[in-house]
Amino acid sequence: MFKLGLIINPIAGIGGSVALKGSDGEGLAEQALSLGAKAKANERAQLALEILKPYAAQIHIYTASGPMGEDTAKSLGFNVSVVHHLGMPESGGKQISSAKDTENTVQALLDEGIDLLLFAGGDGTARNVCNKVSDQFPVLGIPAGCKIHSGVYAVTPKAAGRVVELMVTNQLVTLTDADVMDIDESLFRDGIVKAKRYGEMQVPSELRYVQAVKSGGKESDELVLQDIAADVINQMEEQLFIIGSGSTTAFLMEELAINNTLLGVDVIQEQQLIMNDATEPQLWQLIESSNQPVKLVITLIGGQGHIFGRGNQQLSPRIINKIGKDNIIIIATKTKLMALNARPLIVDTGDSETDKMLSGFMTVTTGYNDQVLYPVASPQ
Repeated sequence: MFKLGLIINPIAGIGGSVALKGSDGEGLAEQALSLGAKAKANERAQLALEILKPYAAQIHIYTASGPMGEDTAKSLGFNVSVVHHLGMPESGGKQISSAKDTENTVQALLDEGIDLLLFAGGDGTARNVCNKVSDQFPVLGIPAGCKIHSGVYAVTPKAAGRVVELMVTNQLVTLTDADVMDIDESLFRDGIVKAKRYGEMQVPSELRYVQAVKSGGKESDELVLQDIAADVINQMEEQLFIIGSGSTTAFLMEELAINNTLLGVDVIQEQQLIMNDATEPQLWQLIESSNQPVKLVITLIGGQGHIFGRGNQQLSPRIINKIGKDNIIIIATKTKLMALNARPLIVDTGDSETDKMLSGFMTVTTGYNDQVLYPVASPQ
């Protein structure tokens, strides 16, 4: 089941039609409504979600109450869970969400373990999301504001739906970093455009081969493996790196000029070997005594897709949980992933709770600064 987080800023862009140049600022939404403006963010979100209707049985939407997502998602027949409730409007008034509602919803969605956060709004909404989301968590914006300077939005609402469709159908989706930008609306209303960068977020885009390719569109395996190795090596600092088994991880060790255990697990620190062919108790002792996060680098078994439970039983459930999902680095070429024919990566740790924790979508490093989201599942 694909866990889709949904946030709709129902007042996004509401000031555009009545020449208020946006909706940010105290009292702006109320002023726009008094001038006859119509909120259209839910209509924009509906265009994106309609693309996903054929996959409704495969998607569970987590969202906020009423106009922040619940109403639109339910009207289209999706399974919906509400994680944040808007306060009741004053008598005779309209229910208007705030930046705090957006941020609280983002946090609640992250706590639910969603696979992707889809939000409808403008640059102000993107800023609110960015305040709560790590730059390593995938988000995608549905354009619904007056101004869209940020790179986290799809070009159209339907385009946003198409990108999510790729993810739901287990196709490779490249992750890219995109800037969150916004302008000073008070200056903008005086005719002054002053943009500012507020951060960046990770967004899924359609698959692009950014690695070196041969004339037939095939990846050059050695060049791609070099790029993958360079990306991982670039992350190596003082903490421990546990290197799992497999030919792809072996190439990484070769690039470091370190003898590795092809069918075992090695440990390096500051790009130096500190333990060869480690056992589960040895790994546990190392992790327990470490005063900083430990990284785990693994790859998949070609043709099968297993990342845990085949050839790396040293990586036990207690070790995996101690390391944490966010500290697991999966490396593989796109060619190797595509050979799975959209089948998910398999986790079979022997512990159902650990398998459940790992299931969903995980980032796979497929080149230098090139990552894709790929589904992970436990055996049925």
